[in-house]
Amino acid sequence: MIVMYLCALDLAEKRGQMTHAQVKQRLEEMSRIPASMQKILDNKEQIQFFASRSFAVKHVFFIGRGLDYALAMEAALKLKEISYIHSEAYAAGELKHGTIALIEEGSLVVALATQPDLQAKVASNMEEVRVRGAHVLAVTNGPWEGAKGHSHEQWEIDAMEDTLAPLCAIVPMQLLAYYLAVQKGCPVDQPRNLAKSVTVE
Repeated sequence: MIVMYLCALDLAEKRGQMTHAQVKQRLEEMSRIPASMQKILDNKEQIQFFASRSFAVKHVFFIGRGLDYALAMEAALKLKEISYIHSEAYAAGELKHGTIALIEEGSLVVALATQPDLQAKVASNMEEVRVRGAHVLAVTNGPWEGAKGHSHEQWEIDAMEDTLAPLCAIVPMQLLAYYLAVQKGCPVDQPRNLAKSVTVE
């Protein structure tokens, strides 16, 4: 992902879509990503505690808009691969097109909201599932006051440029999948059916 991002910056500058100063600023922000990821790892107890209370959940839904939808798909994949918990990713804007019917009391909904321009719409989606009995966890790009009224819990990554945010936001999702699997006693280093399928293909 980083290599692709660097290629995109190089092309943007060469095509006149970004100035050298803008590219330099993005590179400076990218240089802070390792520290932001380490901060998440240093505070993993929050994720461990959440997993200890949530490992019995039957259904987990990840929702997001824009780049966060791609993040939601990766998070759902990781969770089902190693914890065997039914998890799905949905574009938050499509909740009313059938998905909302799956939300019930006790469902866990992880709302990925790292794109500031889309947070107001995500807040509306969070409220829709919250009033239907879902436990809502919001993952945000820095502080976001709007999450408090529509979610039960909020995890913040360091505030950063929105196209970079998913690179850090996937880390707590990977940790969540790991700790839920550990709580359930799943063999995280040898996921069921996965290793054979990957090596054979």
